[in-house]
Formats: sequence, C-alpha cells, structure tokens
Amino acid sequence: MKRLVVIGGGELKEKTTLKVDTFIANLVKSEDKRTYALFIPTASHDSKPYFNTFRKTYTSELGAKVDVAISTKGEMSMEHIAEKIQKADIIYVGGGDTKYMLDEWKKSGLDKLLIEAYERGVVLCGLSAGAICWFEKAHSDYMMMEGGSSDYAVLDGLGLIKGICVPHFSEKERVDSWEKMKSDYALGLCIENDCGVYFEDGKLIGAVGDNNAYLYENGERREVEKIDA
Repeated sequence: MKRLVVIGGGELKEKTTLKVDTFIANLVKSEDKRTYALFIPTASHDSKPYFNTFRKTYTSELGAKVDVAISTKGEMSMEHIAEKIQKADIIYVGGGDTKYMLDEWKKSGLDKLLIEAYERGVVLCGLSAGAICWFEKAHSDYMMMEGGSSDYAVLDGLGLIKGICVPHFSEKERVDSWEKMKSDYALGLCIENDCGVYFEDGKLIGAVGDNNAYLYENGERREVEKIDA
C-alpha cells in the first residue's frame, strides 16, 4: 500500500501538529520493532536546529528512532542517504523553499529515491513545502522568499498525487491567491495549518488534526471529512 500524509502548516516546536504526527506514527506502529523515522530538511537548507525540533517530537512524544538525511552540505553521500531511506518506516519532509528543495532533489537523484520508497510502502509525509511537493502542481511562495516577487507561484511537483496543493490555507493571502487561480485547475486541495490529509494509493481518505482541508473539483468545494485518529 502506498501512503502519504500532507500537512498544511504548523509549528513542530510548539507541537501544534501533534495530532497529525501521532496519526502518522500510528500508521506504522508495531510491537515487534521501534519505528524508524527519517527527516529530510532540504527545503530549510538542511537546518540542523529544525532536525533537532523534529527529533524532540518524534522521539520524546512518539517513541520513534529518528535520523536525518543531509543532502546539500557534502556531509553525506547519496549512497549513505539511500541506506537510510531503505531502513525508513516514515520519511518526513520539512518546510521551507519548495523550488530549492525540488531543484536539489533533481540534481542529486533524491527525488527518485523518495518515489521508490513510496512505491514500496514507506509512509511519506511532510509539512508546507514537504506537503505540496508530492502533487502534480504546488502553490508556493518561493518567489517571495527569494525577494523577486510579491506573488505566489505554481511549481511542478513530483506528481504522486493528482491536482494542485495549496498549504497554509488558514492565511488570507493564500486564500485570496487561490480564489484568483482556482478556475484554472480541475482539482485542488487546500489545507489549513495544523491539518493533515491522508492518502492511500493516491486516493484521498480524510483529514486529521485541529483544522480543516477543502477539496475543489471542477469549481465545486467540499470540506474533507475528518477520520478517526
């Protein structure tokens, strides 16, 4: 089974996404072995403080063994990263600059390793940039982060899930941007902060967390139904 959990936004450090994180951990929980969760912080330029925050939540709160894949600083070979991916039960991609992340993955081949992990049943998940990257299209603020524009942009994602994904849908600027472009897309998923959306084999199963997600299909909007977590 191919499984994916995408989180619209939130603060790991403040544990605002803990309900979603607990749901993710429970997907692979086993009495036979400790969960191995691999964190990929490429979008934050491989921020080590970000990894430390992830480790505190997933180790202290959820009991997982946690590791990190550093792909942009020359500290780890791709062979070493591939070994970590091979062992992972969960792969969590952090937030940050989506375009930078996707460009780096393409250069290194990390994108192919992640797709292979998904195909063999590793649970993929992520927040913000780490959520939108799995879709055909990603609603991103990368141009704002680079100082080149005050507008949101649409990027090509990895295409594991159909349609476009809009994160941080709790924020007025994101909502306004989507309203201007929604007629261009037959399928869009808009996710508020502190909300995760769960997919199995590419099919949307439901939402988890304190806030909501909305599916737009051919102009019609519906709230994504919550599932027990």
